[in-house]
Amino acid sequence: MSKLSLKSSGVKLKSPEDIKRIADAGRVIAELFEEISKTDLASASAFEIDTYIESFLNKHACRASFKTMQNYAYSSCISINHEAVHGIPHKKKKIKTGDIVKIDIGASKNGYFADGCRTFACGKISSEAQRLIETAQIALAEGIEQAKAGNFLGDIGSAVEKYVNSRKCSVVREFCGHGVGFAAHEPPVVLHYGKEKTGLRIAEGLVIAVEPIINTGKRELVTLSDGWTAVTKDGSLSAQFEETIAVTKNGILILTSLV
Repeated sequence: MSKLSLKSSGVKLKSPEDIKRIADAGRVIAELFEEISKTDLASASAFEIDTYIESFLNKHACRASFKTMQNYAYSSCISINHEAVHGIPHKKKKIKTGDIVKIDIGASKNGYFADGCRTFACGKISSEAQRLIETAQIALAEGIEQAKAGNFLGDIGSAVEKYVNSRKCSVVREFCGHGVGFAAHEPPVVLHYGKEKTGLRIAEGLVIAVEPIINTGKRELVTLSDGWTAVTKDGSLSAQFEETIAVTKNGILILTSLV
């Protein structure tokens, strides 16, 4: 499929100037994760962390893009242990030593959007949890490596899935990556599973969020009655890492990075 097919699918390619502005928002997210990584999360409530996130974003001339989502009132999603994604950061959700905590943040700055997620280990965690975190980090890197001009979106998902399967873990299929930059969510859909050389052909100017969710057990999720929080159906641990990346003539740029 051609670059024209990418455009005809509703994908808005970004100029070098657009990418620079998306990176401005992405760097704030990276700086925020760096600050959180220095913090002892044990005994903190998810609400306290969310409040800190909103304050940090505001101080850096950003706004929390998640607050633009219909019926969502928070600046982040905070998901603990078997909570896979979209965990609501309410006051009663307390973090304790041994937990793994997914913090997902969207930021907009001067009209441009970036998205990122990290899984944090709270104190001493189990060997299973540590292995899962390492698997999720490497799986994301394997996927990003395939996001080259001329490759296909299916190459990203295939690389993620192959690595995760080799580690005897599973890739969630209910949620996927997406385009980002001019809005919090844009075309195309970026699957974290699938076959090589399928889907749209990747072109220079493509900006996407790659964000595989990896479980130690089976891949299926269940959404709780709050309408947001998705947990693993079998109660297994779940980890996620996400980066906003840009495809350029000089290669792949990670826009949610301090580098």
